[in-house]
Amino acid sequence: MKNSFLFSFLLFISLGFSQQVDFTEFDLENGLHVILHKDNTAPVVITSVMYDVGGKDREDGRTGFAHFFEHLLFEGSENIGRGEFMKIIPANGGTFNANTSQDRTYYYDIFPSNKLELGLWLESERMLHPVIDQVAVDTQNEVVKEEKRQSYDRPYGKLLKVLWESLFKVHPYKDENIGRMEDLDAATLDEFMAYFDKYYSPDNAVLVVAGDIEIEETKSLVSKYFSEVKKRPGFTRNFPKEIPITETEKVVAFDKNIQIPAVLAAYRMPGMAERDAFVLDMISTYLSGGKSSVLYKKLVDTKKLALEASAINLGQMDYNMFAFFALPLGETELDTLLEEIDEEIVKMQNELISERDYQKLQNKFESQFVNSNASVEGIASSLATYYLLYGDVNLINEQIDIYRSITREEIQSVAQKYLSPNQRIEIEYLPGEETGEE
Repeated sequence: MKNSFLFSFLLFISLGFSQQVDFTEFDLENGLHVILHKDNTAPVVITSVMYDVGGKDREDGRTGFAHFFEHLLFEGSENIGRGEFMKIIPANGGTFNANTSQDRTYYYDIFPSNKLELGLWLESERMLHPVIDQVAVDTQNEVVKEEKRQSYDRPYGKLLKVLWESLFKVHPYKDENIGRMEDLDAATLDEFMAYFDKYYSPDNAVLVVAGDIEIEETKSLVSKYFSEVKKRPGFTRNFPKEIPITETEKVVAFDKNIQIPAVLAAYRMPGMAERDAFVLDMISTYLSGGKSSVLYKKLVDTKKLALEASAINLGQMDYNMFAFFALPLGETELDTLLEEIDEEIVKMQNELISERDYQKLQNKFESQFVNSNASVEGIASSLATYYLLYGDVNLINEQIDIYRSITREEIQSVAQKYLSPNQRIEIEYLPGEETGEE
């Protein structure tokens, strides 16, 4: 109890000193949304652009374009030679990276603050006139193929692919984010250029500049480098809706790179901006947020039935994916692990979690909130994410209030609403050569 009190006290102190994230928003005439955050505590600046395009944005037979463009747009531009993009940044004391999810693509550069103008120029070149030619496409095609080999040809490397394909039948989340190589091989240069013109429009993106900046000067520089980017024709999304799961579905998949089987129970949940998704965050953390959590203590420490036991609520715009995952220890049957997990779910559905466990949950989310705003890099990413995926930038300051407002009764209610065996896919992931379904 003393340690718990001390942690709570220290957390209270840290929250007292954590500051609200101030930001300035405006739009250019071409529709580019801009968010500026000033933090002069260190001579560092981040220039980042998040585009509203991800793995789900594809035509049938043309998967993987969003991830492919994450690589392709480092090739160069009309004013940056081929391969020079990745040389210019480190030569000026900077670092860079990019990543793609099913919902968005994010590029960011971190520079000494006196290189702000360089960072803005580089990102404007990417948006304005990148080089998209056959040489660039062929080069990055090989890069993506190698990345896929490294991702898949390792233990449990195809697990996420199996989850996507099992949980989604019609929504494009069913297709792996990295795409199918035969789709990329078959795509023409005109198709790649059309994809850029459709999704890399300034009104389909948010630019975030954070760090050691002056607001008015940065506004002028943003206008200087991005105003000439032309707005492209708009488009609408109309993804097919999934039919709710009403009966348990069983899938068997094989992976030649594993020796220990795994079992999963996966549920299709409301999208990340829905209140229930926040409650499910708390449920997954209660069940598997570290070695003191319910599932780990029960299955790994006490009963010694599993090598690993966890739950995750993977946030996405259209549907979240909530899944349990367990690796058996020794001769433990996979069905036994599911039965033990279900026992804990039923407990949550039939009775409130203890006040002590509830307070531990609140402490964890308070701590995560403090940590998420502890670096300028994290703040930049959060500002872009809250704008583009949640539609509310001020969640960077107010999201913690949602978690604080979630009661034990609401946790019980949401567990009752969603976590029933007839609402899930059960996957046996086994050692073997072939992948298939029952």
